Amino acid sequence: MAKTLGFFMALLSMASMAVGRGSTGWEKAFATFYGDISGGETMEGACGYGDLFKQGYGLDTAALSTTLFNNGHTCGACYELKCTNNPEWCINGKTTTITATNFCPPNWSKPSDMGGWCNPPRKHFDMAMAAFLKIVKGIKVGIVPVHYRRVKCVKKGGIKFEIKGNPYWNLVLVYNVGGVGDVKGVWVKKMGDVKSGWIQMTRNWGQNWQTGVGLRGWSLSFRVSVSDGRTLYALGVVPVNWNFGQSFESKVQF
Repeated sequence: MAKTLGFFMALLSMASMAVGRGSTGWEKAFATFYGDISGGETMEGACGYGDLFKQGYGLDTAALSTTLFNNGHTCGACYELKCTNNPEWCINGKTTTITATNFCPPNWSKPSDMGGWCNPPRKHFDMAMAAFLKIVKGIKVGIVPVHYRRVKCVKKGGIKFEIKGNPYWNLVLVYNVGGVGDVKGVWVKKMGDVKSGWIQMTRNWGQNWQTGVGLRGWSLSFRVSVSDGRTLYALGVVPVNWNFGQSFESKVQF
């Protein structure tokens, strides 16, 4: 997380004005940046997406504070952000959309208004530097007030599934999810197995879902539910000859 504090005392004196006037639907928060302009330190985050370039998320991402992260349940959600009401720091009128891909942990050694930016109950976005610079003029000011709101995630292609694990334990990463973006439930079905129906998976971490039911040697379908209650079926998305480490793209999308 950016540690520049030179402007923060001035920022505090203006924060109530900066975040107090929002449009309908916008909420108040603060934002910093982490990593470098090429995305260093932003890969392999707490949502489990791994290489964010390979998986289509790129640098339009952020780590969320505890309050927003919600133990990983918010992974995949999309937010529109704008720096608020200060022409010295903000690119006026500019917004950017990010996907939640990581967790910004609390720093209990520092007060929440002076270094512990992600301490509960603060709402905070620690943005990839490239995303931060879409709404902020430079990096000298390490923290800015923002307005944010949930928006629809727009993804190319279908929902994707990466299968990891071993013959006795399967871990499936669900990614490239459109709509509200955050997956709330996953079920898997072994196609052609008349003895088993839809097998409910449990969240392991982030958007990685697990089951101890053996899946090798079967073509697989997935049922995916998201936080707005919608459900889609990716039928036969995984062929019978699949191997661990492979990813498969469905023909369905929210």
